[in-house]
Amino acid sequence: MSDQPFKGKTYVVTGAAKGIGQGTAKKFCEYGAQVALLDVDVTELERTAKDLTAAGFSVIAIPTDVSNDRAVAAAIAATVAKFGRVDGVANCAGIQTYGDAETTSEDTWNKTIDINVKSMFLTAKHAIPEMRKVGGGTIVNVSSVQSIVTQQQVLAYSTSKGAINALTRSLAIDYAAENIRVNAVLPGSVDTPLLRSAAELHKGNNTVEETLKEWGASHPIGRAGTMEEIGELICFLSGPKSTFMTGSSVVCDGGLTVQVAVAVPRH
Repeated sequence: MSDQPFKGKTYVVTGAAKGIGQGTAKKFCEYGAQVALLDVDVTELERTAKDLTAAGFSVIAIPTDVSNDRAVAAAIAATVAKFGRVDGVANCAGIQTYGDAETTSEDTWNKTIDINVKSMFLTAKHAIPEMRKVGGGTIVNVSSVQSIVTQQQVLAYSTSKGAINALTRSLAIDYAAENIRVNAVLPGSVDTPLLRSAAELHKGNNTVEETLKEWGASHPIGRAGTMEEIGELICFLSGPKSTFMTGSSVVCDGGLTVQVAVAVPRH
């Protein structure tokens, strides 16, 4: 991409306080965008906004429960009030939950679906009218490789990620004629606070760093991804080099899902 492909444009990033959302917001800023930062974690959100502002970027921090219709509507309105337009959304907010059909509570199920899927419906609902005013736009939804392959004890999480892919396809078809493109990104393991929390939960006798290294080694590329790498892909899908892409689910997983099994070293 050129140095400033998003100059004069405004993007909304959910889950922007940390993790993939933070990395994505930073990339949008580096490519010239004005960015609305949405997150429920007020302390981390303000810290991220402060850091980006200090770096000379144009951002607004909007504390938002993205699973709440009124809150999302207010956040989009605040973005327009600040920057005058919305050109795209990067939906990065999400939570990881654990359990099977018997151990997952109804509250956990609902919370997972609300934050991981409903939030993306709500940002589309309220941002698309603003994109229409500027002649089109983009939405990129962060899904997961666990939407197409999965593991044990992640019933609600993997279901929510599969729903994101379906939502992405439906939005893409509904709004393609209006120059609004919608794509999904399916990351493998990415070194984020969310992954580190999972490592803390499952580390056993290992350290978090040892667990992360072990998980990274399961990817053929030999490591976990970075927030910035996923942010770069999200910016590509939002930018002028991907204008024939919509409805796609783009896997970015270091080769994790194309391998049949992890090879056993010969001695």
